[in-house]
Amino acid sequence: MILGMSVATFTLFHVILSLIGIAAGVIVVFAMLAAKAVPRWTALFLITTVATSVTGFFFHSAAFGPPHVVGVISLVVLVFTLLALYVYRLAGHWRWIYVGTAVVALYLNVFVGVVQAFLKIPVLHQLAPRGSEPPFAIAQGLVFALFVALGVMAVRKFHPPAAMSTGSGQVAPAARKVG
Repeated sequence: MILGMSVATFTLFHVILSLIGIAAGVIVVFAMLAAKAVPRWTALFLITTVATSVTGFFFHSAAFGPPHVVGVISLVVLVFTLLALYVYRLAGHWRWIYVGTAVVALYLNVFVGVVQAFLKIPVLHQLAPRGSEPPFAIAQGLVFALFVALGVMAVRKFHPPAAMSTGSGQVAPAARKVG
């Protein structure tokens, strides 16, 4: 039992959170590429991504391992994403910090998704049973390259309206609608 749920139910809950986070994150990143803010999708992405990382720590494990490292990295990255968006309202350098960390958080979810796909989907597992074979490395390399490209493009294209910052470090009221 984990949090009052069977391991299977908790696993399903964790996977659903992760898939919702990935889907919402894709919408958020594509909105960034179109220079648009999507506050509700962003909130859904951030909530489910934080929840995915947190719930990952509840799985029984004999030792601290790679999944825990990814979870810690994800949560640290998400702290900066949340600060940039909700505390500093994307003012100044916080805009690119928000974009970069949001893309990294999504990448980490997708990275884990690829790992899980190679572990759970029989045809993929046959291609890379240990997770160190070339098909796995190629898949992860392609995912990484895609996210680097998306991140660079999003940093270049996503700019909040000029009214977002007053220039004095104070944030104009219009900033409160970005998210």
